[in-house]
Amino acid sequence: MRILVCNVNTTESMTDAIAAQARSVAAPGTEIVALTPAFGAESVEGNYESYLAAIAVMETVRAYPEPFDAVIQAGYGEHGREGLQELLDVPVVDITEAAASTAQYLGHRYSVVTTLDRAVPLIEDRLKLAGLTDRCASVRASGMAVLDLERDPDAAVEAIVEEAARAVEDDRAEVICLGCGGMAELTERVKKRTGVPVVDGVAAAVTVAESLVRLGLTTSKVRTYAPPRTKKFVNWPLHAAG
Repeated sequence: MRILVCNVNTTESMTDAIAAQARSVAAPGTEIVALTPAFGAESVEGNYESYLAAIAVMETVRAYPEPFDAVIQAGYGEHGREGLQELLDVPVVDITEAAASTAQYLGHRYSVVTTLDRAVPLIEDRLKLAGLTDRCASVRASGMAVLDLERDPDAAVEAIVEEAARAVEDDRAEVICLGCGGMAELTERVKKRTGVPVVDGVAAAVTVAESLVRLGLTTSKVRTYAPPRTKKFVNWPLHAAG
């Protein structure tokens, strides 16, 4: 089984971290192929960057030359999953939805702890669109930027751990979802501080994708995610227009 795991930003070190987390939970016989978009922002923290990332991820996956069995979109609260589902016959799993759905097996209510406050509405919208808000206690921001996870890891870890503790104590969350693809290494720290299960979206998405492939399930093509209609595109893709 081959699973493509596509980072939504262009930071190679973050792609490497996401790939390492994916491989750490993948079953024997599952090959993880990590992809970095050829264009886009170094970190995705708002709507403009997210829409740009959606296009970049779709084009990156479309350009992959070998067969694959599933795709994971490794960005929290980002746009583009629906487009991938139209383009592909294989399962497409978004880490936001994978983490939240997994959390609901583990406790009555879950909270998401993410980076900047401006990312909160994007995550809330993604959860609402996926029908996963009824048991969401809160989406909390640590105040740390995505790249702070690498630039100032000590401060970033402390801020995330403390916000997770507040989610449990103040919002009555029983499970914590780590709301960024680059937070995988924080699982044990947050679990130790809060005493509750902690779900990393990349790890959850890998296991969900593997399960769908093993069950022989694919995205329904009869309506919402039917393939795009054949038509003329003007000056697209961009590299062909030049």
